[in-house]
Amino acid sequence: MPVTTHVKFGLFLAETPADLSAAALIGAKGTVQLAELPAVTASSVFAAVDANATAPLHLAEEHGSAPASVTVWATHDDKLIPVAFSQFAKETSRHMAIVRTDSVRDVANKVVPAKGNALLVVRVESAAQAYAAGLAVARNWPLYSRKTGAESSERTVYVDFVVADESAVDYDELNAVAAAIRDVQRRVDTPCSELNTVTYVEEVHALVERLDDPTVSIKVIQGEELKEQGFGGIYGVGKAAEFPPALVILSRVPENADKTLALVGKGIVYDSGGLSLKPTSGMVGMKGDMGGSAAVLGAFEAIVATKAAPEMAVHALLCLAENAIDGKSFKNDDILHMYSGKTVEINNTDAEGRLVLADGVAYATQHLNPDVVIDMATLTGAQLITTGIIHAGIVTDSEEVETTILKSGKATGDLVFPMLYAPEILKSQFDSPVADMKNSVKDRMNAQSSCAAHFVQAHLAKDYKGAWLHVDIAGPAEAASRGTGFGAALLYEFAKQF
Repeated sequence: MPVTTHVKFGLFLAETPADLSAAALIGAKGTVQLAELPAVTASSVFAAVDANATAPLHLAEEHGSAPASVTVWATHDDKLIPVAFSQFAKETSRHMAIVRTDSVRDVANKVVPAKGNALLVVRVESAAQAYAAGLAVARNWPLYSRKTGAESSERTVYVDFVVADESAVDYDELNAVAAAIRDVQRRVDTPCSELNTVTYVEEVHALVERLDDPTVSIKVIQGEELKEQGFGGIYGVGKAAEFPPALVILSRVPENADKTLALVGKGIVYDSGGLSLKPTSGMVGMKGDMGGSAAVLGAFEAIVATKAAPEMAVHALLCLAENAIDGKSFKNDDILHMYSGKTVEINNTDAEGRLVLADGVAYATQHLNPDVVIDMATLTGAQLITTGIIHAGIVTDSEEVETTILKSGKATGDLVFPMLYAPEILKSQFDSPVADMKNSVKDRMNAQSSCAAHFVQAHLAKDYKGAWLHVDIAGPAEAASRGTGFGAALLYEFAKQF
């Protein structure tokens, strides 16, 4: 039976929901001691639990075994429900988040049953930890499913926090950002048969209506209009597909904006590789090759919903196309005329993401005058080798921007790590005898993820004076064949901090 899970954050210890089927308390190793948490024991669901119920956790800790879980039964609203206690990892090194978000997510998933409403209480040191931990918890129950069954059902996981330093948790912000993350997950999980370039544009229009903000506007350049206006990258990649490519420009421009941020997302709704066809094993999962655009859209959604960075204009550019095969497919040896004015000789139609991003950043830097432009994409498999499956790889020309995005990652759990920035020694990888550049590197063993970033950078406007940041999310965008929602919280936090 398919179950849709809703996640809500709030003061649920003080006002315990009446319709619970389970409850759980988790915290970092050594901190889940029920007798020392009066805010928990005062709540109706935990009041009937013996204060020594958590003792086995600490016995296991003393004997050096892995963090254990303990489940007892308690009466709540005249019925017995399971109440679980568990611990997540405590150690967090300097390249990790403020709290072990990976462990929080795993432990929360284990202690919350698959069906029925549940209360999850997370013990943390600070409101900042609560924010990161909450976002980790929210990623656990993806929304997209086409499983069939006798009947579908809905349930809610209610989440509250016990904060050691008593700093206040912003539950409204947490709910808004978590909702945006879950929207990103849903879009990444949705196949191209449902989320093609046309339905994607329709979904963006629906989001704008739902946000209902007078400072928000939308512009769509689609199909042959792209060709007519010089978007050779987006049009070239997407022209062979059943549904037309599109560039969607969302803008939130407050009246007194004094800074501008442009976010550009790769939106390849399906990537067959084009005529440089992927093998079957490499093609499965390519519905998620629009993860960068989904994250950019999620960040924009959260920024508008929370009215974050109120003095900053924010633009979200979604570069949408399907890399399909047809008689009109772009081919190796073709030369594309890009929006930047540069020409690109195609030597790999499966290096298409950088082509659509190049048009996106060119438009942003020519027309939107951003202080910072950030492009985000599931761009290269080499990113996983360079920075791993949890940390996205970043390339930027600004040390200030690099520092800010690193802090944003640690605050949200959307972790990033710098890759090589050296355009002067890597740009020759794209040398072409007949065009300004090729679209794929000569040597795949020579920092190819950084090379891909520098390809995009080469299409910034010549007179652009702002900063540029590239975020390759190929690894962290997906886990266990599901979208993680990676990137939305990262960009949202960057907008707040910059």
